Amino acid sequence: MPDPRITRLARLLVDYSTRIGPGDKVLIEAEPVAEPMVRAVFERVLEVGGHPHLLLSLGGFASLSGIDDLFLSKAGQAQLDLAPTFYHLAYNEFASRIRIGSSSNTKALTGADQARSVRRQRAIHPILAAQLQRGARGEFRWMSTLFPTSAYAQDAEMSLEEYQRFFYGACHVADDDGDPVAYWNSVQAEQARIVEALEGHDKVHLRGPNCDLRLSIKGRKFLNACGEHNMPDGEVYTGPVEESVEGWVRFTYPAVYQGREVAGVQLKFAAGQVSEATAEKNQAYLEEMLGSDAGARYLGEFAIGTNFGIQRFTRNILLDEKIGGSFHLALGSGYPETGSKNVSAIHWDFICDLHGEAEIAVDGEVIYKDGAFCI
Repeated sequence: MPDPRITRLARLLVDYSTRIGPGDKVLIEAEPVAEPMVRAVFERVLEVGGHPHLLLSLGGFASLSGIDDLFLSKAGQAQLDLAPTFYHLAYNEFASRIRIGSSSNTKALTGADQARSVRRQRAIHPILAAQLQRGARGEFRWMSTLFPTSAYAQDAEMSLEEYQRFFYGACHVADDDGDPVAYWNSVQAEQARIVEALEGHDKVHLRGPNCDLRLSIKGRKFLNACGEHNMPDGEVYTGPVEESVEGWVRFTYPAVYQGREVAGVQLKFAAGQVSEATAEKNQAYLEEMLGSDAGARYLGEFAIGTNFGIQRFTRNILLDEKIGGSFHLALGSGYPETGSKNVSAIHWDFICDLHGEAEIAVDGEVIYKDGAFCI
């Protein structure tokens, strides 16, 4: 018998997150270990009249090649530079894509040649750009979620059973008697109140033991992340005015990107750019990623996590950036619908805790204190 939590999650993804209807072409991305969820999502797409298209990877989605580590170690220059045909077609023409992260080895790329990885990221950047631009216009309903695997559980320092309970609980599909759609609608309503309080302002000042950072949100739009693009979800975010960022931040959690963990990161900003970057672990990797392109040193996102059902660091950004009582910044590409103009081959999130005498002031008014909104 299928796990009822998977069935409920599949319905939530298809009916609520991506709103699949008759005639919609849907790309389903996953690895083989996620077969139970793939089947459930595939079946639900059929039930609502959509056209499911399955694209399986044997090893990750970082290179969009199907086998990340093999491709990045063996591909020639022409192969690294060719944007994958099927992804290009789907991201430019389909109505939706549902990606089910389902890695069996989250460390597969820790030994990858970074120059080759950066080159590949440049090649697939038009696909990411199509996702963001068509998504901003409402033409492409994209969703990213997970299937709990032993690799994810190990990264989170949990047993697989414990991680499953944690993940499905964070999605609010664990309870037979619950109504996941009603829950995420309530999140939408509460965060709409927060967005309304933030928009139309200019100066943001984050102060605390780990930050003294100023940025502008003038003319920028905050988005309400309530389960449409990520599951689980829970954040409000925007793209700060690119040249406005000044100050420093010390991130309290490690930043994980393509299997590489960079810990103890501190960034200083001047005129919007990272002017100084240090890390206690993997300093060279941090510097290499900052050199990816002209946009990599600017911020594409400023966000506040609101999901207090996620309070454990798991080394998976889909979950960790939602931690209630935290904020995160993303270096690199921004979301066009926020007004962000930053373009880059990377989008790398860094998370900072806001508990303990920390606050956020907007145009001089404190709206967030010690891990919670006070509006």
